[in-house]
Amino acid sequence: MDKATELFPVLETERLVLREVTNKDAQQIFDYLSDEEVMKYYGLEPFKTIDEALDEISWYQSLFNQKKGIRWGITLKEQGEVIGSCGFHNKVSQHYRTEIGFELSRKYWGQGLAREAIEAIIQYGMEYMTLHRIEALIEPPNLPSQRLVEKLGFTREGLLRDYEFTKGKFDNLFIYSLLKTDVEN
Repeated sequence: MDKATELFPVLETERLVLREVTNKDAQQIFDYLSDEEVMKYYGLEPFKTIDEALDEISWYQSLFNQKKGIRWGITLKEQGEVIGSCGFHNKVSQHYRTEIGFELSRKYWGQGLAREAIEAIIQYGMEYMTLHRIEALIEPPNLPSQRLVEKLGFTREGLLRDYEFTKGKFDNLFIYSLLKTDVEN
């Protein structure tokens, strides 16, 4: 049974506050989602307008409202502005399973912030969303994301051939999983 509340949960770590993203955050979302390097493996073209950022925020809100997932804005405690996001989507409640996604402004790469945020949401997902399995689908050339999930205990299960059609082409994706039993052990 899902113990998550109707209110959007705010999570705190040593350096971060993970919170709901609102339309007030559109400029910050646009700033990093318009960066080609950030969007390289995101499945979308770099954003060209603020309306695309507002559409992304609307998608985040629909995940939570429809109980299909949740997406947190990643903020530094002392700043408050959104520097990335992370969360769950494609939640399948009857199978206690979801997919994880994350991205971070390039300015903050290599500082351990994504790992800190993802550790917090995994703990939340296992405890309050009663997840048993979290999947990560990652393009083979995206080595930094592969290393990150491997450090967090995810296991690569295989290659999903031509699994996604994005940016006018089919992409292979590695499928990784983290089970609640992996975390407990």
